[in-house]
Amino acid sequence: MLIHSAPRAAALVAGGLLALATATACAGDGSGGDDPDQVDVVAAFYPLQFVAERVGGDAVRVTNLVKPGAEPHDLELNPGQVGQVSEAELVVYLAGFQPSVDEAVQQQAGDRAFDVASVQPLLDATAGGHVHDGEGAGAGEEHEEAATGGKDPHVWLDPTRLATIGDRLAERLGTVDPDRATDYADRARALRADLETLDREFAQGLRNCQRRELVTSHAAFAYLAQRYQLEQIGITGLTPEDEPAAGRLAEVAAEAREHGATTIFFETLVSPKVAETIAREVGAKTAVLDPVEGLQPGSTGDYLSVMRENLATLRTALGCA
Repeated sequence: MLIHSAPRAAALVAGGLLALATATACAGDGSGGDDPDQVDVVAAFYPLQFVAERVGGDAVRVTNLVKPGAEPHDLELNPGQVGQVSEAELVVYLAGFQPSVDEAVQQQAGDRAFDVASVQPLLDATAGGHVHDGEGAGAGEEHEEAATGGKDPHVWLDPTRLATIGDRLAERLGTVDPDRATDYADRARALRADLETLDREFAQGLRNCQRRELVTSHAAFAYLAQRYQLEQIGITGLTPEDEPAAGRLAEVAAEAREHGATTIFFETLVSPKVAETIAREVGAKTAVLDPVEGLQPGSTGDYLSVMRENLATLRTALGCA
């Protein structure tokens, strides 16, 4: 739990507000300086930061609650971050993805929060292919599926859904800052054009492939799999740190052999050990398939460039013409 008692809640908020008062600027990635005319936006993790910065432009100052290289599922807010949520003019988050953010939003943000999970219905956690059948599921995995109502939160991996989130965010920013509503709408249209171009590249690039199965260490790719007619075979469920049971490893290895998988995918922000175990078992290679939950420290890329790297990796692994 983020807040355990009323006195502690007051102390956390007070500490957060003090941290804000003494800071020279908002401490998040993408800060545009201490301009009083900018709208203060808090983004819960990287893809939401990307959309907020693209739609907001120089009219917003965006703070990302997750540091580069950190795993966003496990975020625990410190007092300063609670203060940032409390003071933000708009908090952009995804309900069920980060419990500590959900709690801070509920207690500190109220009607200043924009839940991107409300934009379109989320997919079921088992959509897009085979995940675990419930036997041997880790406690963390069961907790996250319960927190999300059995839904997959990784909505940003479908570029068309992310474009719609951008459209709705522009509308919300327009209510916060009516004088620049037209500018937000214009930038959302530009973002949509870029994301629709990316969508066409994926559709064309994955149209003719020898294989259509993704054996992934983390079942984060249901939206991508559904959009481009692929099948996800997840070694673990929605929580990337869960250790799969021995039976699940054997089951995935059998499926990988059945489908002739040549590549087992792992992620940038979690250990590749499980993927490497399966790869050794079936004589396959490993490769990074990035769920774009966050960027690595020092990265000069963005959502678009990381997704294009994913496309190149998929085309090689799946034998696409």
